[in-house]
Amino acid sequence: MIQKALVIGASGGTGQAITRELIKEKIPVKIFGRDQSKLKKMFPGQEIAIGDAFNYQDLINALNDDQIDTVFQTAAIPYSQTVEKQLPLAENIMKAVAAAGKKIVFVDGIYAYGDAGQIVTEDYIGQPKSKKGKIKKALTDLIFSPAYRKTQPILLRYPDYFGPGARKSSYLGGTLISIAAGKTSFYIGPKKIKREYIYLPDAAEMSVKIASDPHAYGQIWNLPGQKISGKKIISISQQIVNKHRPVISLNKLLIRMIGIFDKNVAEIAEMYYLTIRPVYLNGEKYKKHFGKIIKSDIKDALNTTIKSYQGKN
Repeated sequence: MIQKALVIGASGGTGQAITRELIKEKIPVKIFGRDQSKLKKMFPGQEIAIGDAFNYQDLINALNDDQIDTVFQTAAIPYSQTVEKQLPLAENIMKAVAAAGKKIVFVDGIYAYGDAGQIVTEDYIGQPKSKKGKIKKALTDLIFSPAYRKTQPILLRYPDYFGPGARKSSYLGGTLISIAAGKTSFYIGPKKIKREYIYLPDAAEMSVKIASDPHAYGQIWNLPGQKISGKKIISISQQIVNKHRPVISLNKLLIRMIGIFDKNVAEIAEMYYLTIRPVYLNGEKYKKHFGKIIKSDIKDALNTTIKSYQGKN
């Protein structure tokens, strides 16, 4: 069981979902972030710690709470700064959590698996060739390095995600935001290929379930989503808004052209292989220990997500 949690990055899509799940489960939670007014608006009445995750002392101050035993690291950095800032951020957080004597649950994605193009288990050792993939593999090594053994780390691997609060931090977010607004939108990669997407409330429920089991620590856990084509996602989403504006597939060339004006889009080019050779997460380990993979009905999940973008829930 979790006695009390600190959520780092609670204002982001993943952090919001995990915080709401902790509250739903009546687990005491402190939320950590830089924008006090934003956090108060999102989570009225909740305990807040203001600080920067890059600032060691800010983290130590937030962790100076005898009740806190578990830290959820969900803080994200701008996509274009992944190579430069991912490891310094992680090292700062791991040092603070280790110094405070807490456990950590670290949320990350699939880039460390490299160009696997297949279903992968937690034991799969990827050989990433992309800059981001190499950084994510180094991140895994950092989290499980002997220096941080006392944090008993859990590393949760999510596929690409969507859901309320998940905006342009995910490949699918920008597509759904534009569809929700009734505008022409873009979809990254071929629409016909089935890729894996996880609905953030489902991911959060499974994440908290894993973190509540003392036997789950010191391990990597895959959290599979749903395999679905972009064509079907777009069709369902357009039916929800009752508008059928064009959705343009972005190939590698178009991504590079748009990237001239948008650094974050430019960085997608090196990861484009995932849109044509998807990596799928094997969920047998989760099912063995926790039962059925949680998968909301895709229409209900997309409806809730789109309505949240339209300010209707």
